Amino acid sequence: MAEPVKTEQPGQPPAAGRSSEDRSARIAVTVFPVIIIAAFLIGFLFPTQTAPLAQYTSIALGVIMFAMGITLTIPDFALVIKRPLPILLGVIAQYVLMPAVAVALVFVFQLPPELAVGVILVGCAPGGTSSNVITYLAKGDVALSVTMTSVSTLLAPIFTPLLTLWLAGTLLPVDAGSMAMSIVQMVLIPIVAGLLVRWLLRSWVEKVLPLLPWVSVLGISYVVIAVVSGSADRIVEAGLLVLAVVILHNGLGYLLGYFAARVFKYPERVARTTSVEVGMQNSGLAATLAAAHFSPVAALPAAVFSVWHNISGGLLALFFRYRSARQEKHDLEVQKAHSNAQ
Repeated sequence: MAEPVKTEQPGQPPAAGRSSEDRSARIAVTVFPVIIIAAFLIGFLFPTQTAPLAQYTSIALGVIMFAMGITLTIPDFALVIKRPLPILLGVIAQYVLMPAVAVALVFVFQLPPELAVGVILVGCAPGGTSSNVITYLAKGDVALSVTMTSVSTLLAPIFTPLLTLWLAGTLLPVDAGSMAMSIVQMVLIPIVAGLLVRWLLRSWVEKVLPLLPWVSVLGISYVVIAVVSGSADRIVEAGLLVLAVVILHNGLGYLLGYFAARVFKYPERVARTTSVEVGMQNSGLAATLAAAHFSPVAALPAAVFSVWHNISGGLLALFFRYRSARQEKHDLEVQKAHSNAQ
């Protein structure tokens, strides 16, 4: 779900008339936690029947990334030139803060190697594909969010395997070269293909844009079913521990992303955007990489993250909207008091 709504200008509120693409994206994000929980339960309750799905998770992720590529346009990347500093902050925070938090949690909770690698891999993943819609619902800067997600995703073939090798290489063998090639095949090539399709078949693509959020929802649900089916036994044993680590990882990402932007004196909307971008990870990519290069158990943290970060993202958006409403009410009261004083 790379681009939930078009803005009139980068960083400006959405246009008055919400497009069908916007409505579809908002509905998809609203029901996404329910669908992903159902996928989690299917994989857990029917592991034998759903285990064969694991061999096609890379294809499912490629479809998700292709859909993301179709939603992107040239102005999304032009924002890198127009507003490089907040984008640079967001990308650096993504690939510094989240891996650092992951390593700290692995140390504090003394996780076994397979789960530890899975948590670190989630921390080293790029921004989540649903972060743009959450940013919109949180009244953040949608154009900035789209660009941050796009840039961090395109950098993933470099940073994700190198960071995983550096931070997790002592826990389990990490083939950074093979992982980088997997990311190129599952992420980079599908995104570029999607961009080309958007450019060559623009009129046709406009008709199918409302369906693309559902492609992402179904694709990630497929990955979750496949991953959970391969680690159903360990969920019973370590499920609560993994959930606690995931909740802390995600929550600290939100907080650190928000305050990183505020430290550099960026406005509230940029801080909200950075918070969402840093806190929400591409857990579908992390799960697929973990299952392919390590084990189904290593993919468990990413599967749990897929469920949790979409629930927490919706709650965070509600919190930010509540703050906006209070601020607007306060400003209105100040204006009335000022008018009465005159």
